[in-house]
Amino acid sequence: MSKPEITLELFNQRGVGRLPGHLGIVVTDIGDGQLTAELPVLSHLLAPNGYLHAGSVVTLADTASGYGCIANLPEGASNFTTIELKSNHLGTARDGTITCTARVEHKGRNTQVWDAVVKSKETGKTIALFRCTQMILYPK
Repeated sequence: MSKPEITLELFNQRGVGRLPGHLGIVVTDIGDGQLTAELPVLSHLLAPNGYLHAGSVVTLADTASGYGCIANLPEGASNFTTIELKSNHLGTARDGTITCTARVEHKGRNTQVWDAVVKSKETGKTIALFRCTQMILYPK
C-alpha cells in the first residue's frame, strides 16, 4: 500500500476540530525534511499580561514539527507521538502573525528530532527556538 500524497490541504484539514485548527494554525509550505506553518496573533492567544502566551508559541512549533514528522515517516510507520520537547523564548508579540519553520535533524526508524524557529512574520524577530523528539509508531 502506498503512502497518501502529502499536501497543504491534507494538513490544514487534519487540524479542523482539533487544537491546531481551533487556534488558527495554517500550514503554508512542505519541503524535503521541513515544514512551515503560521498563526495569527489574536487576543485569545495572549497571556493575562497582554503578551503572546508561551503555550501558543509551543503549540505552533510542536504542530509544525509533528506535521513534518508525519510527512517524513519511515516505510511501514503509522504515526508518531512527541516524547520530549524544549523551548527557549527570546521575544514576544502582541499582534501580527508568527511563523514557524521546523526542520528534521535526525530521521531514524524509531525516533526523529526536529528543530523549529518561531519568528514574527512582520519583523523577522525570533520569538522562540524549539526542539522535540518524536517516537515513531508502527501498527501492532
